[in-house]
Amino acid sequence: MSGRVLGIDEAGRGSLVGPLVVGGFCLTEDRLGELVELGAKDSKALTAGARERVFAGLGAIGTPVHIVLSPRTVDGAVRRGRLNDLEADAFARIVRELAPEVAIVDACDPNEHRFGARIARLAGTRTRVVARHHADRDFPVVGAASVVAKVRRDRAIARLREKLGGDLGSGYPSDPRTIRFVRSVLAAEASLPPWVRGSWATMQRVKPRRPARTLDGFLP
Repeated sequence: MSGRVLGIDEAGRGSLVGPLVVGGFCLTEDRLGELVELGAKDSKALTAGARERVFAGLGAIGTPVHIVLSPRTVDGAVRRGRLNDLEADAFARIVRELAPEVAIVDACDPNEHRFGARIARLAGTRTRVVARHHADRDFPVVGAASVVAKVRRDRAIARLREKLGGDLGSGYPSDPRTIRFVRSVLAAEASLPPWVRGSWATMQRVKPRRPARTLDGFLP
């Protein structure tokens, strides 16, 4: 048996609603050809149906894993300026769990080497960690990991949509449906729902504006 290769990527980093999901996929090097035949690639290059089809076939080739990071967890990291560190910690957990010979990860840090070195240090294994920008596009094993992350996140959003009973949209701030839905919920609730990320700058334009109080309210 040849050495094991692990790919890691995330989905939902920039979302206004729902979790950030880190996905991993591990297989032996001699099965990489099967992964290509299955059609594993950057999840953004696949339709929702194609992602589900690829995801369904991954278990027969290797080991898919994922970690869900809640909006509150993401908010806490963003407010401390540690979102990249949060991702590195989650990536390292997957490396430590599977302990492959090589891990290829999609780098969110502008400095690829720094990001990879941090993951290797946190994992504490003998795994060689390779961090690259656009790794989901360039390495099928990372593309498979991106499919795992995206499918798991899409399913989480679908469950949330069903629970809330409204047109939640994709959950991203670029989606007008998401903005309308979040704005309507915030107008009706006194506190921020746990499924919304309050640390995003987008929240400043989504929050309903309260009418300004005039001096008339203070005069006898």
